[in-house]
Amino acid sequence: MAKALDKGVGAGSRIRAMTHLTDIITLPHGRPGTTRRLTIHRFGRGGGPKAYIQAGLHAGELPGMVVARHLLDHLIRLDAAGRVKGQVVLVPMANPIGLDQVLLGGHVGRFDLASGINFNRAFADLGDRVADALRPGDLDPDGETNRRVIQRALAHAAASLAPKTEADALRKILLSHAVDADYVLDLHCDSEAVMHLYTTPACWPLGVADLAVRLEAKAVFLAEQSGGEPFDEVCSTPWDRLRARHGGPDTPIPVGCSAVTVELRGEADVDDGLAAADAAALIDHLSWRGIIDAPAPAMPDLSDVATPLAGVDRVRAPVAGVALYHVRLGDRVRIGDHVATILDPASGERHPCHATADGLVWSRSQCRYAGPNDILLCIAGREVLVTSGPLLTA
Repeated sequence: MAKALDKGVGAGSRIRAMTHLTDIITLPHGRPGTTRRLTIHRFGRGGGPKAYIQAGLHAGELPGMVVARHLLDHLIRLDAAGRVKGQVVLVPMANPIGLDQVLLGGHVGRFDLASGINFNRAFADLGDRVADALRPGDLDPDGETNRRVIQRALAHAAASLAPKTEADALRKILLSHAVDADYVLDLHCDSEAVMHLYTTPACWPLGVADLAVRLEAKAVFLAEQSGGEPFDEVCSTPWDRLRARHGGPDTPIPVGCSAVTVELRGEADVDDGLAAADAAALIDHLSWRGIIDAPAPAMPDLSDVATPLAGVDRVRAPVAGVALYHVRLGDRVRIGDHVATILDPASGERHPCHATADGLVWSRSQCRYAGPNDILLCIAGREVLVTSGPLLTA
C-alpha cells in the first residue's frame, strides 16, 4: 500500500495531501510456484458517496481496460487538485486469472478454464444472509442511516466468505470492495455492438439515464434478475429483497446500490479516442453524482431507451453455415424482416433468418461461421419474449 503527498511551498501555497492508495493483492489458492496479483486503486478519505468501477472481468474484453487507464489518469489529476469529494475504487484489470489464459494462440478470458464457469457468474448473493442477520432495532426511521447499516452488514458478510479456489477468491475480493458502494460500474463489451447498458428496474430511475445519455448508449436493458448471479446484480438486488423483508413505513430501505454493467460497444472497438471520450463521460457522471467536485452539464431525459431484457430477440442460426448479415448495428427492424442468411458453402443452400420483434439491432456475432442454434444478432424489443429461465447468454 502506498500513499503519495504533494506539498506546495512558497508564498500562497498550501499543503495538499493526495488520497490515492494502491493495493496489490496476491490471490490465494493458486497452484504451487504460481502467483497472480490484483491491483486496486482508491481515492477519497472516506465519507461521501462511494463509487466502485472495474474493467476486464471478462479478461478478453479490452475496451474497458483502456477506458480504466484514462479514468485512472483523470482521477490522479483530480485527486491532486483536491476534487475527489466522495470515494472511488478503481480496478483496471479485474481478472488476472483470465488474462493469463491463452490456448493455442487464442486468448480465453470469458470462462475459467479450470471450472468452465463464466467469470461474470456465480458471485455470492449476500441478500438473504444479511436479511437473516438483521434484528429488531437494527434499522430506524431514517433511510440514509439504514443504508449505512446495511452496507456495513453486506461488507461483513462478504468478508466472511470462505473461497476454496483461486477464481472464487477473486470473486470474494472484487465483491468485498464493491458491495458497500453506492454506485457500481462494471465495464464490459460485446462481440460486435453499439454502446448499451444493463441494470435493474429499481436502479434505472435513480440516475442511470444520466449515464446512458453521457455515454450515448443506444439501448438499456432492465431485469430484476437475469440469472447466474452476475457481478452487478449481486451488488444491487440484495437491497430489493431486504426491502421486501425488513422495509416499512418505520424502517425505510432505499435502493442502496445503483449497479450498472456498461457494454463499451464491441471487442474490436479498442480505440484510444473512443476510450478517452468514454472516460470523460464517466467522470462527468461521477461529478453529477457528487463524487467528483467538477461541473457536469445537465443531460436530457432519454427514458424511452430502456427496454426489458426479456424482450431481446436473439436471432439464431437454423443450421450450420456462413452467416451473411443484411442489417447493420443500429438499424431498426420490424417483425418478419429478413435480417440474416445462413449459407451452406457446399450445397449452396441459403436459409433465411427473420426478426421476431420490432426494435434496434444492438449486437451481432463477430464469428461468421455459425453452428446450429448459434446467436447471430440481437434486437432490442419492447414486448416480453422470455417468461422463464436465465435472460443472459453464457
